[in-house]
Amino acid sequence: MRLPDFEAWAMFAAVVEHRSFTEAAKALSLSKATVSKAVTRLEQHLDTSLFNRTSRRLALTESGKRLADHARRILAEGEAAEEAARDETDALSGIVRLGAPMTFGLLRVAPLVAQFTRDHPQVDVDLHLTDEHIDIVERGLDATIRIADMPDSSLRARRLADVNLHVVASPSYLAERGRPSHPADLSTHDCLCYTNVATPDIWRFSGPGNQSVAVQVRSRISVNSGEAMLPALRLGVGIARLPDFIVGDALAAGEVEEILTDWRPPPFGLHLVTPPSRLRPTRVEALLDFLTRHHGC
Repeated sequence: MRLPDFEAWAMFAAVVEHRSFTEAAKALSLSKATVSKAVTRLEQHLDTSLFNRTSRRLALTESGKRLADHARRILAEGEAAEEAARDETDALSGIVRLGAPMTFGLLRVAPLVAQFTRDHPQVDVDLHLTDEHIDIVERGLDATIRIADMPDSSLRARRLADVNLHVVASPSYLAERGRPSHPADLSTHDCLCYTNVATPDIWRFSGPGNQSVAVQVRSRISVNSGEAMLPALRLGVGIARLPDFIVGDALAAGEVEEILTDWRPPPFGLHLVTPPSRLRPTRVEALLDFLTRHHGC
């Protein structure tokens, strides 16, 4: 039985991450020749090319693209194993790479990260905020927070809580256009739609007697950030469907009113998502446990 060439796999992963043999070599504190020979050795063992190389450009072949995730996981497993061994005796230290949705990250996650780093001065956190769906393995993240229905995948997802949605409009809009009494009425209204979901213009509700209703709405404004709807919402441009952490203050201030209170949109799940491996450095586990305990939404 021939053991896998783990060193070559790790160097291949580094070249993929840095998009350069030279930069990968610098990151690994090795010579470019050493890295190049390791990747060539791996290509010979696999009997396939992993990169298309020219003097100006380095691009993954189709085989390289298929194998890149495997290489990243091999490298991550090795790093995690070494760090876990060091963590047995060392205080928490090192970097944690964490992702989160933009607005939720600003309002709820960033304060928790600040508290955690103050409590653990040797831990650094690289916080990546975006509302886009990202590949956490490709981005090299230790974990990410997602507000969504989680499809089946190789990722590990821990559901922390439900995120409830409110259907809201400004008093001026309701005075001009009337107040919907049933979800079906929304088809004649102007709406503001969030595009980072599968069907932005299909709004679903559960109501009295376990009824379920889906209605197609007309979108006056479509946007990939819920927070970006607030100016139009306050000005009476349309009706929006937003989570409490975005619209809660506007509701409390009377700038908007909740409508269709007998009909509730299904909640989204607040998930803590991690790569498939169960082996993680102690500092990562510590931050994830801290977020789990203080995840309020």
